[in-house]
Amino acid sequence: MTEAYIYDAVRTPRGKGRKDGSLHEVTSVRLSAEVLNELKRRNEGLDTSKIEDVIWGNVTQVGEQGACLARSAVLYSDYDQKAPGLSINRFCASGMEAVNIAANQAKGAGGMYVAGGVEMMSRVPMGSDGAAIAVDPTLAWKSYFVPQGISADIIATKYGFSRDDCDAYAVESQKRAARAWAEGRFARSVMTVRDQNGLPILERDEYIRPDTDMQSLGALKPAFKDMGETMPGFDKVAILKYPELERIEHVHHAGNSSGIVDGAAGVLVGSKEAGEAMGLKPRARIRAVARVGTDPTIMLTGPVPATQRVLENAGMSIKDIDLFEVNEAFASVVLLFMQAFDVDHDKVNVNGGAIAMGHPLGATGAMIINTALDELERTGKGTALCTLCVASGMGAATIIERV
Repeated sequence: MTEAYIYDAVRTPRGKGRKDGSLHEVTSVRLSAEVLNELKRRNEGLDTSKIEDVIWGNVTQVGEQGACLARSAVLYSDYDQKAPGLSINRFCASGMEAVNIAANQAKGAGGMYVAGGVEMMSRVPMGSDGAAIAVDPTLAWKSYFVPQGISADIIATKYGFSRDDCDAYAVESQKRAARAWAEGRFARSVMTVRDQNGLPILERDEYIRPDTDMQSLGALKPAFKDMGETMPGFDKVAILKYPELERIEHVHHAGNSSGIVDGAAGVLVGSKEAGEAMGLKPRARIRAVARVGTDPTIMLTGPVPATQRVLENAGMSIKDIDLFEVNEAFASVVLLFMQAFDVDHDKVNVNGGAIAMGHPLGATGAMIINTALDELERTGKGTALCTLCVASGMGAATIIERV
């Protein structure tokens, strides 16, 4: 079996996921095509007629994000029509799963792949595609369904994370993201999104709020308290599942949860032989990948077992990892990860995360791989582990090693 390498990685800036966001007028297919074109522009030897597949994740697969968006993006782009497309959906891990599938394909069959994802949350609202686990009462009852925000509060309650703990984590994420932009740490990866006339639309993440502090976050009301305590009463569902909790502490709000944004990211993945044939130089090796299923009610604990599995697959221990990218879906998710593995915060999300910059669902998994790769190269460190929690109780992880 051959190895899988990352030859390049790019992402768009993240635009506010509202009608006044800078990317709102850009369609999902166009933004995806722009990422594909940027990878081609940056890698002159890339022969798009020989790409085995374009594997593209997006979560809300309805309307303009419906059908096979990956193939639509290929046809919209400057790629040869011989490049096929595959759209996938593993909720928040879709972009990472696209990369992981490409890695497994490259290891087994060889060849070159483009993998990543997109989500235009200002144009295609989250949840607008429906979901059986949420809308089918028989499945919802069987699985003890609660919304993700309630799940995040369950984690905080069960593992002892206070409102101050979550807010302090969020403040630090904002500081780190602001510092990363100020020091140009994203300069290699972030592409400028331009309009039809070639004029810049967005050049940097616009969701960041660098002036965030404990006082401003303390003024925010818990976002999920009403839905938990009143109709439809999701706290009661949670306590039926976890009677030892007695009550749910509602500590999450807009300031310590991931932001709703637009964005896309792509990763060029292939075998050594395919890269050599195109004259491309690898930047990293994909050591191992993993995905797991977890308890669907607490839902967001997936990074812990996914990390355990990917380390086992790689024959590594947690001490072998230099950097961690853990998607900041909610503050308690990352706090749980650090608690579970006794990992110092100095190694986790060193350039901030989705609390500060936003979480464009289908793209985030590819974005954090991108961020980890840049940071390994910036610091000269060797290995990074990237992981996300996933809706309905799953987790995914990828370990990369700098070449």
